[in-house]
Amino acid sequence: MQLCRAMLSWAVVAMLSAGAVAAEPASQDPLAPWRAGVQVKPVSSVPNRHTIHSYYLTCPESPDGKHVLFYASNVENGQLGSLVVQDRATGKERTIARNIATEDAHRAACQQWISGGRCVAWHEVRSGQWRVSVADLDTGKIRSLVHDRQVGFGNPEEDRVPVYGCHWNPGPHRGLEFVDVTTGSVQPVFTIDEVYAKYGPQIQERFGDRPVSVFFPIVSPDRRRVFFKLAAGSGGDNFRSKQASVRDGTLVYDMAQEQLIFMRQQWLHPAWHPDSQQIFEVGNLLFDLDNGGQVREVPGLPKPKGSHPSVSPDGRLMVTDGRLDGFGGEPGEWGIFVCDLQGGEGRFAIIHRFKNTGGATSWRRNHPHPIFSADGRRIYFNVNDGPWTQLYVAECDPS
Repeated sequence: MQLCRAMLSWAVVAMLSAGAVAAEPASQDPLAPWRAGVQVKPVSSVPNRHTIHSYYLTCPESPDGKHVLFYASNVENGQLGSLVVQDRATGKERTIARNIATEDAHRAACQQWISGGRCVAWHEVRSGQWRVSVADLDTGKIRSLVHDRQVGFGNPEEDRVPVYGCHWNPGPHRGLEFVDVTTGSVQPVFTIDEVYAKYGPQIQERFGDRPVSVFFPIVSPDRRRVFFKLAAGSGGDNFRSKQASVRDGTLVYDMAQEQLIFMRQQWLHPAWHPDSQQIFEVGNLLFDLDNGGQVREVPGLPKPKGSHPSVSPDGRLMVTDGRLDGFGGEPGEWGIFVCDLQGGEGRFAIIHRFKNTGGATSWRRNHPHPIFSADGRRIYFNVNDGPWTQLYVAECDPS
């Protein structure tokens, strides 16, 4: 009997130990909160309008998690609208800027949080002139910072945003500048001549004799680096056209070292890794900038068509959008994929499926552009199902 009791005790201990061992990987699995219990809903309940999050490289949720910023438009093509800030707790909305004319509904006004969430920056065209503007949320005051430029994406905790000349006709603004949203001061970072001096043959190979300018700069999480692409503009005034410019290449400038450190002749849809050392790119590629741009592929992850990937704040997950061809989807159906950056077969979850054939009828269509919140618990993305583009949020189950 004592032997049986002893054996039973050991069996219970073994079972508990096995259970603990089995549970440990599950508790450490970054995908676990996204595999079940995910809540998905539109951010706003106001009907008959577009609600658009700008891009997969900037989060519409404020750094403190209390508000959501989006572009709203009741115009069919979505190219004229307002900027709205919503209180996440109450759903109450506040319009901070009106009558904003945009290049397209693809990136809307490139609206973004800045200065720790105290301000919002964006670009727009008024009376035929492009400008970068900022709104102070405490005072409601709007200031125009610079003209004849557009805005890239800065760091939401910083007071500066990167600006560049209009890609179709940059005029004298062909290099990279930063503008301080608190003082309005403009700081040149580098000139286009420096880019030619470093990568002239590669530029010639891709663009020929057409002059190029900096386009679409994105600041790294540590604020020390910026990646961008190049644009060869048509020189005309028709910015709402696929012929406005040719844009390509991925280049990196290290602001601490004050030098260009990387160039790739192709731009798919790159995103910063939170370590600011690596760039994640379509195809599940990681480029290591501290090791000469060495590239490795994360194995086993899906490669949906139409991807706009970005990395979670802790660096453990990647989220992307993409067509569901090959993933059991119907024609025109897209999904939001959350993937384990350690890689491996089956290490992903599709958290939402939707038709992506409607939405704003802009000449350059809107895409989902998913991105994590600062705490990694929510993912924001656009849905183009029906006549209106809608901003959605998916929240995981932390339990």
